[in-house]
Amino acid sequence: MELYLAAIILLIVLALSDLIVGVSNDAVNFLNSSIGSRVAPRSVIMAISSLGLLAGVTFSSGMMEVARKGIFNPTFFLFEEVIIIFLAVMITDILLLDVYNTFGLPTSTTVSIVFELLGGAVAVSIIKVSNAGGNISEIANYINTGKALMIIAGILISVAIAFVFGVAIQFITRLIFTFDYYRRLKRYGGIWGGISLSMIIYFILIKGAKGASFFSAGTVAWMESNAALMLLATFIVSALVLQVILLLTDYNILKPIVLIGTFALAMSFAANDLVNFIGVPLAGLSAYQVAAQSGNPFAITMEALQKPIQTNTLILLAAGMVMMVTLWFSKKARTVTKTEVSLGRQDEGIERFGSSPLSRSIVRMTSAAFLGLMKIFPQVMKNAVSRRLDPDRNVSSGHVSGDSPSFDLLRASVNLMVASALISFATSLKLPLSTTYVTFMVAMGSSLADRAWGRESASYRVAGVLTVIGGWFVTALMAFSVSLAFAFAIYYFHAAAVVLLLGISFLIIAMNHRSHKKRVTEEKELNVFNLQKITDASTAITAIFRHCGQLLKEVRSTLNRCYEGLFSNDLAALKELRKSNKKIQNWTNIITANIYKTLRLLNKEHVSHSQNYAQIINTLQEIAEGHRDIIMRSLGHVDNHHKGLLEVQIRELKNIIQCFNDILDHAIAAFLEEEEIDDPAIALILEKMERLSDRYDQNQIGRIVSEISKTRLSILFYGIMGKTKSIAGHSAELIEIFKKCFTCR
Repeated sequence: MELYLAAIILLIVLALSDLIVGVSNDAVNFLNSSIGSRVAPRSVIMAISSLGLLAGVTFSSGMMEVARKGIFNPTFFLFEEVIIIFLAVMITDILLLDVYNTFGLPTSTTVSIVFELLGGAVAVSIIKVSNAGGNISEIANYINTGKALMIIAGILISVAIAFVFGVAIQFITRLIFTFDYYRRLKRYGGIWGGISLSMIIYFILIKGAKGASFFSAGTVAWMESNAALMLLATFIVSALVLQVILLLTDYNILKPIVLIGTFALAMSFAANDLVNFIGVPLAGLSAYQVAAQSGNPFAITMEALQKPIQTNTLILLAAGMVMMVTLWFSKKARTVTKTEVSLGRQDEGIERFGSSPLSRSIVRMTSAAFLGLMKIFPQVMKNAVSRRLDPDRNVSSGHVSGDSPSFDLLRASVNLMVASALISFATSLKLPLSTTYVTFMVAMGSSLADRAWGRESASYRVAGVLTVIGGWFVTALMAFSVSLAFAFAIYYFHAAAVVLLLGISFLIIAMNHRSHKKRVTEEKELNVFNLQKITDASTAITAIFRHCGQLLKEVRSTLNRCYEGLFSNDLAALKELRKSNKKIQNWTNIITANIYKTLRLLNKEHVSHSQNYAQIINTLQEIAEGHRDIIMRSLGHVDNHHKGLLEVQIRELKNIIQCFNDILDHAIAAFLEEEEIDDPAIALILEKMERLSDRYDQNQIGRIVSEISKTRLSILFYGIMGKTKSIAGHSAELIEIFKKCFTCR
């Protein structure tokens, strides 16, 4: 039994790790609305969420039975066999969730744990049936197939229903209040607030009462029989109180609604999903205790796991504390939250996901269907609706520290109210729903209704939603198959398999950590280009030229490495540099977007000079295109094992590159260090570069005629020289624009 005691200790250690990766993934469920709307400083939001987590764990006792008997029938399994299942499940769960967290994709921890239990149980069932010489159909006796089918059905239904309700409720709400909602909130905000709070509070009671360790069966029964009365009373009281606040003060009542909703969803997450992280280890501990008390621990079946249990409150609170600490310090939790917020944000910007053929097709078909449907409505009605749904009237209420929120408090309250109502209703009908699925799809539906998915962003947003939804189904497939494989390995190779699987898991997690750290570093680099906190044109213009200097500095660095890689035929270096193309293009796109923002900030006195700033856009795009062309030409040449450049060609190109570096050094010094522009020196460098290129052009013609330089070498030589000159020339143009802009100011 000592070996199995070690297995139980390992399960408990894995439970701590699972709590960390699980909270990192599911924090998005309750943080999305509050962080996206910037209802309060992040520390306040986190504190309220932490209280919700701590309250929720005390409601989770009843959910622990899912891991014990919800997916497989423990009566048919021996002690050793359930430990194998539980070990396979926990190792798989940590690996799977960590992968999703690394890439910032929200997934359902409920689905993952259910299908991991299913996969592990199926593996052991196959072995048992095979050893007994039975028929494969007998596996149905071991597995609770009905539960798994209900969850799959719940996924499909909840995705559609949550999205449709998110669109419909947000559309109606926005039609009533518009984006400039303050004045209308004064009139009938109490009614709206009463509806929202009654839904959210009802959600707390319905979701939590059944699993609470401090509610008696009689209290739960009374709540269920008087649910309608409680709902009505909550609505009346909250509506009256909120309306009085609106009449007597200027306080925005949407703030407490969003914060209370955040608390409710955090509590719901802890109450429902805690089983996903510690349910399996606690079930393993119960199995060990039953086996240890029996006369023959290796022959006893686990029907004792069928009995209802009451989990120790101290264990639940300890788990809650781990969840709270993770919430505050997990960087991956912020990554997952950022993904969902970016998919629903109101304004334009750099999109988290690229478009795909499927997303573009969906957008085209939806647009065509919408335009066809609009023909049946009179133009007067369409104009009226369009005015009330005009996002340009967005008041950006609730923003903190000068940052514009991703969406306003009205949409945040709709997200919370609709998610709460749907989950409460499904729970009352005993329908399996995932908090992740509902909150995510409601948020996506409300963003669509708010016209956040415009023509400039729809394809990318749809691609992001499809990626997340596809990831949910991949979760089920991976959870089942990986857990099944791990269970087979542990059954046949025992402790050696556990040690090997743990080693592989920790190696993968370490790799994921490095990958995530790199992604975070890249995102921090992009934050340098953030103009959100800048509200005057003069500061914005200065920032744009500083950003141009940073871009040129990166272009200079990467292209010099590219030249070295080309001259030395270093394929590995050139392949690595290929990644810089995306970085340079991203930086260029962000600076371009910032220029548009700056043009909107320009006052009437500066409008006559705005063409100076607009010229930067074309210049930057040409530089980015030249950068990409040089790297891809060099990579293609070396990757195809073509003959390297001649020594004379390398010497000539190095002279051109020296001029290129000198021009970029002047530009970088002017933009980043604000040094005085030396016009004569720049003119001399450009003249020298032109003179050298003319001479080298004639030299290359001679090499072609004498057949010293073959066709591919000639194409490469002219391409590298031409694009290098082009980038230098456009950098000089940026310097001229810089002078004009700061002179006209």
